[in-house]
Amino acid sequence: MTFLFYVYEDLQYIVSLIYFCDLLNWNSKKPTSDISMEDYKYLFKVVLIGNAGVGKTCLVRRFTQGLFPPGQGATIGVDFMIKSVEIDGDKVKLQIWDTAGQERFRSITQSYYRSANALIVVYDVCCQASFDSLIQWINEIETHTNSKVLTYLVGNKIDQINRREIPTNIGQQFADRYEMTFLETSAKEADNVEKLFFDIARELTKQAKAHELRPHNNKAFPSGETTPISSYNCCRT
Repeated sequence: MTFLFYVYEDLQYIVSLIYFCDLLNWNSKKPTSDISMEDYKYLFKVVLIGNAGVGKTCLVRRFTQGLFPPGQGATIGVDFMIKSVEIDGDKVKLQIWDTAGQERFRSITQSYYRSANALIVVYDVCCQASFDSLIQWINEIETHTNSKVLTYLVGNKIDQINRREIPTNIGQQFADRYEMTFLETSAKEADNVEKLFFDIARELTKQAKAHELRPHNNKAFPSGETTPISSYNCCRT
């Protein structure tokens, strides 16, 4: 049975990899007319990273679908959701990438950091090990991202008051040390989840309007219609 379990998990891994390669390839070949018709002003890529089991998927699904999935299984490779929000009269589309926390998927997930406009580093306030691993995730960010990427540190599962191991002030100190914005959330109770993503969308929109981020050099998105934003001049997804 153990052997069959690992075979099944490996097949999931392969299928996930093929699917996302096809997804990215399809996006790159999407007809210009389909892309330019999208009714949004800005497109931002937000990537969640952190140890397995800290609640990344639950945060994404709470924000995008308004639900908390009980018994949520581990993400295989990378998952992908889209949510549109309105910021100061502009329609903003958030492309939210939920990455697996397991070491075996690290080579896949690292490639998604490079073109991210914002990173959300998540730990579980009830799990000291997930907090201790933050320095490894910081090293990943420094290695694979632009120094200007907007970064949030999020302590999740604050609803589990009696199991808390990481005090709020410790999380805040870590965030201050690495110049990250700090927030604590509960995907289960929906505490601060909308605030997290709306704050990110608001800050990225502000930066885009101030020309601190550069638009893609992509004729499929004419000026004055829709503007995808990248922290790189020639990003690769």
